[in-house]
Amino acid sequence: MEGAWIRRSSPEKAHVRIFLLFMCMFIPTNASTQETLMPQCPQGDYLNEERGICCNKCSPGFKLLKKCSNEGHRSTCKKCPEGQYADQINYAPNCRSCRRCKASNNEFEELPCKSHQNAICHCMNGFYRLDIDTETYECRSCSQCRPDERVNSTCTPTSNTICVCKEGYYRINSQCEPCEKCTTECKRHCPSLPSLNTKAAEPSNSFFINVLAGVGAVAVVMFLVVALITFKVTEHFTQRRVDHPVSQQSDVSPDSCEKVLIFSEESSQTSSAVTHSPTSDQEVSNLPDCIPLEINTSDLIYTVLDLVPVLQVKQLVRSLGVNDMEIEQAELDYRPSREARYQMLRVWAERGSRSGGGRGGMLHRPLLEELLDKLRKMHLGQAAEELETKYDIQCFWSTCQEE
Repeated sequence: MEGAWIRRSSPEKAHVRIFLLFMCMFIPTNASTQETLMPQCPQGDYLNEERGICCNKCSPGFKLLKKCSNEGHRSTCKKCPEGQYADQINYAPNCRSCRRCKASNNEFEELPCKSHQNAICHCMNGFYRLDIDTETYECRSCSQCRPDERVNSTCTPTSNTICVCKEGYYRINSQCEPCEKCTTECKRHCPSLPSLNTKAAEPSNSFFINVLAGVGAVAVVMFLVVALITFKVTEHFTQRRVDHPVSQQSDVSPDSCEKVLIFSEESSQTSSAVTHSPTSDQEVSNLPDCIPLEINTSDLIYTVLDLVPVLQVKQLVRSLGVNDMEIEQAELDYRPSREARYQMLRVWAERGSRSGGGRGGMLHRPLLEELLDKLRKMHLGQAAEELETKYDIQCFWSTCQEE
């Protein structure tokens, strides 16, 4: 009897299990169907998810106080309080704070703040607006042209004064130099050439230039070969050849100074395996005087901090490749201070030093070129010019000048 009862109840339990399984499958399907049935609100309305209905947004100058509760009803909006504004249609519970124009920032209020419009500030006369980012700007003093410059474009509320060299002057880096000899910029000092048969003379000039270029290339190759031999032969042979580099030294052109510097660095590694002799010191002393010197890294960083506004230091170091984690670490170690900003630039300089940009606390040419380029892209051309003037960048670029 007991076995028969079990056999009779088993089909009933199976039916219950099937019914429960069907219900579990139906419930999520019904929920997803309800989600798909949520209304798509027209432009200018927003969805009240609690009610599943569309409500109208508040007009500019108002904030949302209460959502609509039924279809066809309107949201309850409230006007922004004094000192706040909302310049777009919205369903935000709060308005935004008005901008304050400060005389201490060299700006004045052109239009006051209203419930539907933020205050509009303009820079005072003699100042122009420099945007730092989409929300931040500075009113900076308009630049004055130097005695050897003239105004090309006057200072406006949105742009600085643009100065160009006066007639009879030409610009070298940041300085206007007077025209005193025949150059590309000073053609009035060049002798006039006959206008006739100009095209006929071009082939001969081209041939002459090609010959000079070929002779110069051969001379450079011969100089490198002779110099390499002097480091590999015996002390006696080096003593016999020591006077030749001196005579060749006087023929080194300004454009070859950087090649001589590169060669001297490579040859010093080769000569480390050769027995030291008195002639090696003499060869080093015979290098041209126009080899570029490196710049003390600490001195440069403090100079940059004096020239670049505090608010733009982070933007500068980010453009130089310093990441936000390194910036935050500098501020954490030294707190927001001049020393923290110094450490941010120090990270960039030391990273460049490890990749070949400088040695022993000295900054070499590639890093300084990068720094000047970033300053100009940030509209800090005046700071770049000050650096070029202080460190005599014209000589630093290995552009040797006749004394």
